[in-house]
Amino acid sequence: MNILGISAFYHDSAAALVRDGDIIAAAQEERFTRKKHDFDFPHKAIAYCLEEAGIQPSQLDYVVFYDKPFIKFERILETYLQYAPIGIQSFIKAMPLWIKQKLWMKNLIQENLPGYEGKILFPRHHESHAASAFYPSPFEEAAIITVDGVGEWTTTSVGHGQGNKVKLIKEIHFPHSLGMLYSAFTYYTGFKVNSGEYKVMGLAPYGEPKYVQTILDHLIDLKEDGSFKLNMKYFNYAAGLTMTNRKFNKLFGGPPRTKEGRLGQREMDLARSLQDVTELAMVRMARHAHRVTGSKYLCLAGGVALNCVANGKILREKIFDDIWIQPAAGDAGGALGAALAVWYDYLDNPRKADGKTDTQKGSYLGPEYNDKEILAFLEQNQLPYTRYSDEEILNITARLLTAEHVIGWFQGRMEFGPRALGSRSIIGDARSPVMQKKMNLKIKFRESFRPFAPSVLGEEVANYFELDRPSPYMLLVANVKKELQREMSAEEKQLFGINKLNVVRSTITAVTHVDYSARVQTAHKETNPRYWQMIDRFRQMTGCPVIVNTSFNVRGEPIVCTPLDAYKCFMRTEMDYLVLGNYVLDKKNQPEFHDNIDWREVFELD
Repeated sequence: MNILGISAFYHDSAAALVRDGDIIAAAQEERFTRKKHDFDFPHKAIAYCLEEAGIQPSQLDYVVFYDKPFIKFERILETYLQYAPIGIQSFIKAMPLWIKQKLWMKNLIQENLPGYEGKILFPRHHESHAASAFYPSPFEEAAIITVDGVGEWTTTSVGHGQGNKVKLIKEIHFPHSLGMLYSAFTYYTGFKVNSGEYKVMGLAPYGEPKYVQTILDHLIDLKEDGSFKLNMKYFNYAAGLTMTNRKFNKLFGGPPRTKEGRLGQREMDLARSLQDVTELAMVRMARHAHRVTGSKYLCLAGGVALNCVANGKILREKIFDDIWIQPAAGDAGGALGAALAVWYDYLDNPRKADGKTDTQKGSYLGPEYNDKEILAFLEQNQLPYTRYSDEEILNITARLLTAEHVIGWFQGRMEFGPRALGSRSIIGDARSPVMQKKMNLKIKFRESFRPFAPSVLGEEVANYFELDRPSPYMLLVANVKKELQREMSAEEKQLFGINKLNVVRSTITAVTHVDYSARVQTAHKETNPRYWQMIDRFRQMTGCPVIVNTSFNVRGEPIVCTPLDAYKCFMRTEMDYLVLGNYVLDKKNQPEFHDNIDWREVFELD
């Protein structure tokens, strides 16, 4: 039985195909269209899923959309009426797309799946999130928390999963939203909403929590059980085209930072304060979920579940024995959750969980290009390369890393979700004191303050980080082990703000953030053997089983999908080598690359 799940029209549209409960394929539309956070109907992602499954639309048994468009429209309409005449510009901007397209989802799906005559189902948004969190998890029974901006009305839910059933127990409704609170500060600190939240999280360790009480006193009424209400006098997102208003500006001493504006201590302190409040809310929710369910385990989804610092805090509080977070926790994962909900809940099929292994397959669920296809691309474009055997490619890559080269690593199936997990990655030597700055400014074209994540052999994680379990999806933050940390001098300890950046803090300095933390990804033989083997070769050469892993893209672009995407990114940056399957491309040997885009100007870099 083939079930197609679809998410679309908010951000990060995606498709997923489940066959008899097995996840066959899943991908975001942005990877194919090359439009960051593409929210259009996922034509190309659907085509990929059908091709990977080897079927035509007529062979689908069910199609499921991840939320209920009519209820979402009802919420938008009621909100506009409540605030009228304020928000008329936002109303005029939003309505045409709803009237022409979003409301008629059933017709749109039928038009784009010629030959399909089966049922089209519509679970609620947070039911899809909850299903994406629980059903692929290794747990037979677990508490569930979903937190995002907003679905139809729900912004936060606490639920319970057992066997093949998921039940939502408690909900918080719009406009009260932890996701919207985080996005409001993202907007106010000068970053782009729905994509810059990662930057705020990365900026937080540079600041001090001086605004925590201000946020708790004026913006959010946070209860002991994690429930909350926002003071909407300070926010504009319910009816306007901006996130915050003049009252918010007055509370924090001025207007929002402009995109081109200087990133100062105020923004760092705001980021830190917001992060502390978010962690407080999430920990309280987790404690409440534990009380009402009695579960030993927790599953998380929704965009806020991508806040890996908060996830790490929940784990360290030891509220649950273990937690599992959906790798595509945002709206993209809703497509997968919706499809799994049909198989388990709607069709009442049995579910088995062994308590150890999830069914997400490492989240390597996207397209794959074999050596024959890669060779055809190289030959067609007359690109110089060297081909190596399976054994040689591991040694060559590890040796290049030891020489502090930056490498584009393109292997196997593309990752589903926002993190690169060793298939579409840019990699470097974690021990190098210059690697973070080099990668940020010359490769990623992004802000210098942003940290990089480590990939570490799963067997070695406890020797390098304060983490006693796998973290395959880069969704947990843990501190670098004390014995690997470098004691700072008295002068270095006096540094504040961005001045903290260039201090060497550990033996794996390129992946050690200014607060000695790291966003850990563990590599495993079972899910990505080649990546594991390459890191192991690096370990054999250097004694260090940790490398830098960042997503294979530049700022503002989606992660690469095809060999052509990878080559373009390789040539537009100062990467040294590109490893496509068993083929190695040396930047020095490549022909002149004609690109009319001045990337340094686009990203406002010196």
